[in-house]
Amino acid sequence: MELLRKLSEAAGIPGHEEGVRTIARTALKGHVDTIEVDRLGNLIAHKKGRGPKVVVAGHMDEIGFIVSHVDEETGFLRIEPVGGFDPRTLIASRVTVHAAGGALIGLIGTKPIHILTEDEKRKELRVQDLFVDLGLPGKAVAKKVRMGDPVTLVQSFTRVGKLLSGKALDDRLGVYVGIEAMRRLKTHQADVYFVGTVQEEVGLRGARTSAFAINPDIGVALDVTLACDMPGVSAHEQVTKLGKGAAIKLKDSASISHPGLVRFLVDLAEAKKIPYQMEILPRGGTDAGAIQLAREGAAVVTLSVPTRYVHSVVEAAHVDDIEATIKLLTAFLEACHKADLRL
Repeated sequence: MELLRKLSEAAGIPGHEEGVRTIARTALKGHVDTIEVDRLGNLIAHKKGRGPKVVVAGHMDEIGFIVSHVDEETGFLRIEPVGGFDPRTLIASRVTVHAAGGALIGLIGTKPIHILTEDEKRKELRVQDLFVDLGLPGKAVAKKVRMGDPVTLVQSFTRVGKLLSGKALDDRLGVYVGIEAMRRLKTHQADVYFVGTVQEEVGLRGARTSAFAINPDIGVALDVTLACDMPGVSAHEQVTKLGKGAAIKLKDSASISHPGLVRFLVDLAEAKKIPYQMEILPRGGTDAGAIQLAREGAAVVTLSVPTRYVHSVVEAAHVDDIEATIKLLTAFLEACHKADLRL
């Protein structure tokens, strides 16, 4: 899992995915026919085939921040979110400010509870209320940090029992699954493209432009999905469960999966005895939503890795689910030329 560790610990907020792209490009070298980077920053790896044309997409970006204000007197930074955060997950976190002169470690701070008024205790926490402390005088900070510098959360990648946990598993897991499938794919008729997309967290932007250029017949988005199998969550709200296999998405807020592709994946999983579960995500979407609308349209489906604590620095996925997703995707790419795309 060394590759996944590197991907997880790399920094790459929307619009600044270059570090992740370098890791992915190195991992794919020698396993694909061509690797290109488009104008928006998408990494496009191609394994040539006779058809149909298939795009497999995993987004390289992670939720993060940019510096919105530098207080030259105190040295404290204000930050603007890039992607969706639950502010409760940010208290007492460390961050990296990626300044032009080098990375700086900072602390997300708030007023201690000891001096909060009753009104402040009842107030809903907002990202705008948080600040970053670099531990430096204001003038020193002003010389090092500029408005717009990227800021990412700090967390090491680790194993917890049967789980792998770290930051940005959304969606470095998808990137990892895509790379591993491209490495394992030996025999295929499909014309296969793996795209490490950019700016998914702010509107599926990289998937939109890359799918327009490739014009696929089939699109497979790779992403995490909610695994809410935890105390206090009813069975019907859990979405998926860890250890129960790859998740085949039926729908989310951005796309409805093609019924023929869903049936094909289910039949394939059962024939090859690959553990799987069905998924409906009540809110949120994947790159499939953009690929589906490219040019005259594509048949799409999403393969998800069930993940607990999504959009936090302790995102956690089960090792068996990750392997099941890689196996199912590889089997799909080997056989997808047989899929019935009629509605």
